[in-house]
Amino acid sequence: MEVLYYSTRSKSEPVKASEAILKGLSDDGGLFVPAQIPALDKSLKELAAMDYKQVAYEVMKLFLTDFTEEELKSCIEKAYDEKFDTEEIAPMVEACGAYYLELFHGSTIAFKDMALSILPHLLITSARKNKIQNKIVILTATSGDTGKAALAGFAGVEGTGIIVFYPKDGVSPIQEKQMVTQKGDNTLVVGIHGNFDDAQTGVKMIFSDKELAKEMDEKGFQFSSANSINIGRLVPQICYYVYAYATLLKEGKISEGETINVVVPTGNFGNILAAFYAKNMGLPIGKLICASNDNKVLYDFFSTGTYDRNREFVLTTSPSMDILISSNLERLIYRIAGNDADKNKELMAALGGQGKYEITEEMKAQLVDFYGNYASEAETAKTIKKIYEDCGYVIDTHTAVAAAVYEKYKADTKDTAKTVIASTASPFKFTRSVMNAIDTKYDTMSDFELVDELSKLANVTVPQAIEEIRTAPVLHDKQCDVDKMKDVVREFLHI
Repeated sequence: MEVLYYSTRSKSEPVKASEAILKGLSDDGGLFVPAQIPALDKSLKELAAMDYKQVAYEVMKLFLTDFTEEELKSCIEKAYDEKFDTEEIAPMVEACGAYYLELFHGSTIAFKDMALSILPHLLITSARKNKIQNKIVILTATSGDTGKAALAGFAGVEGTGIIVFYPKDGVSPIQEKQMVTQKGDNTLVVGIHGNFDDAQTGVKMIFSDKELAKEMDEKGFQFSSANSINIGRLVPQICYYVYAYATLLKEGKISEGETINVVVPTGNFGNILAAFYAKNMGLPIGKLICASNDNKVLYDFFSTGTYDRNREFVLTTSPSMDILISSNLERLIYRIAGNDADKNKELMAALGGQGKYEITEEMKAQLVDFYGNYASEAETAKTIKKIYEDCGYVIDTHTAVAAAVYEKYKADTKDTAKTVIASTASPFKFTRSVMNAIDTKYDTMSDFELVDELSKLANVTVPQAIEEIRTAPVLHDKQCDVDKMKDVVREFLHI
């Protein structure tokens, strides 16, 4: 069955998967959504007998229906290879009463690798399928992790260029070092004077600039996106929830058909939306537990039905979640509005104008699958310390937000279903925050001294991604104001 993709903001003609991947964002500013969410066509028992790559194929073939088996399997093989430091790709660790799905074993030690390792291959294959001759320019905003994962995926890939904008003072030192040391003639990294929402809004404005698009086309370029707004990012993320369930079943931790809960530390809403799609494919997921940090715009939304970004932007120790405009939530809003593009467009216009919107009671009733809560900075640090002291397991700040919210969920609901926590980044990516949470005595050490100390403490080898940047030279030192982002793009492309 062919799955076509519609824009969330108009009743325009649907496009094939490869076209949606190439465009990234619809011409009307909407996000692409599948016309229907396909059901899993393999039994849970069959999936439990498969490795990660096989599971990925079984999930992705259902969404990316204009890719041949050979094309899709080739993309998967190239993506999930020795770039990952574990054979399982996404290992599961049982600790302190939950199952931690470690999504950080790729080349940049964050969950974004799971999708951004395959996106360049999906994109190049899509370009060939659609006979595109233009050079594809990836334009992306990052709150810390997407940027490096996208850079690593696209660096040196023929026929592509990549420009990453990040908030200059809004990422961790390790995250910044990872980005600014990126090699590759086709890469550009720019620190903007503003926060992530400013960067993301700037990128969306560039995407919607028809005059620039025409000019670029004349010069042989076209934009695409590596953010989670690209359906080519979202679909690969569905795979690891299916794989997590299959792993629990294979290991005898659950019985076939048993319902599990999933906790996801959430910023741009893509990762938890992927879990929602997995549930709608037939995966036995009960609650989707949406964990926020002090930027608790999503917690407030699930509590009240009002999405309001008019609030102070808080810089936290979990910077990848420091987001007030959760772009992927639009896909869920479109769905609970009955796939009504006009209604969704009206709500998104209100968000762009007054900075807030309110959903109807009927729409709110459809959010029953979700539970939202948040963890303060103090609760996040306390959770890191407690899990280390009680279980000897060291988690990063984002995963700690999820673990803290999971404890609140259990206290609120008394639900004892087995639960998977999406562990979205390696603690080595946020060493200072993690080590300070365990003991403030570490605060006098340098960032790389902390790396070695963490390695001893957690009894884990320092990841290659960290070793590589210890002495790597800074190759990108460009900064700009938000209103100059378009000028930077022009300069990089010589147009």
